[in-house]
Amino acid sequence: MARRLIRKMRGGAQAHLLETNDGFYVVKFLGNPQHRRILVNEWISSVILGYLQIAAPEVALVEVTQEFLRENPDVGMRLGTAHLAVEPGWHFGSRYPGDPATTAVYDFVPEALLAQVNNLSDFGACLVFDKWMANTDGRQAVFFRARLKDSRKMGFVALMIDHGFVFNGPHWDFPESPVQGIYARPSVYDGVRSLDSFQPWLDQIIHFPDAVIDRALRQLPPQWIAGEEDQLEQLLDRLMRRRRRVPDLIAGARSGKSNPFANWR
Repeated sequence: MARRLIRKMRGGAQAHLLETNDGFYVVKFLGNPQHRRILVNEWISSVILGYLQIAAPEVALVEVTQEFLRENPDVGMRLGTAHLAVEPGWHFGSRYPGDPATTAVYDFVPEALLAQVNNLSDFGACLVFDKWMANTDGRQAVFFRARLKDSRKMGFVALMIDHGFVFNGPHWDFPESPVQGIYARPSVYDGVRSLDSFQPWLDQIIHFPDAVIDRALRQLPPQWIAGEEDQLEQLLDRLMRRRRRVPDLIAGARSGKSNPFANWR
């Protein structure tokens, strides 16, 4: 349950950073200017990323009550000059990695530090996800210092964030372009030598189980998809049918204006 507004976030969805009973979450609201489908896209993405074991924030349904809204009148969005009120109910929350008062989170690190990010291979893994899911946004990530797994050392870790524009955002279709899903700094792909560099994620997607998609659907609040159940089912059927296209979509990224894979021979 939402308890306190920390700050409003940048971006078209006009998300808010809220303190809840369970920590801090970046919350996208059901009535956001980008469409309620953005929340559905985020939730389904989180379940798939979890199955693929790609580093991404934990997610949760965040309840926003009428009492919270009365006590936090600054919570709300704008569309042009119009004010968009937030309705009480369940909204999408992406966990903030720590307490914002003490944990520094960056959306950019210098090139020298980028090479030292502990889980740099997740950028290649997430490109497989982005191509399959038709993410029409560039790859977004944040960085923070954390204690590394199986180590007492601290190091930089990347989290893959902002998946509202999989399925082409509110359009729920599958356009294809060489530049889709590419991270703006191609050095993260320096380890790519061939399609084999994208294993085991390619095989995991080609053989992706229906049960994972079914689980994601069961978890969605009914009000997020009310009246669009059939459209969502058709969308996910198309998603599963395009699994074997993903290797070609990855290879096709080399034909864009700028080949992100400098070491692919």
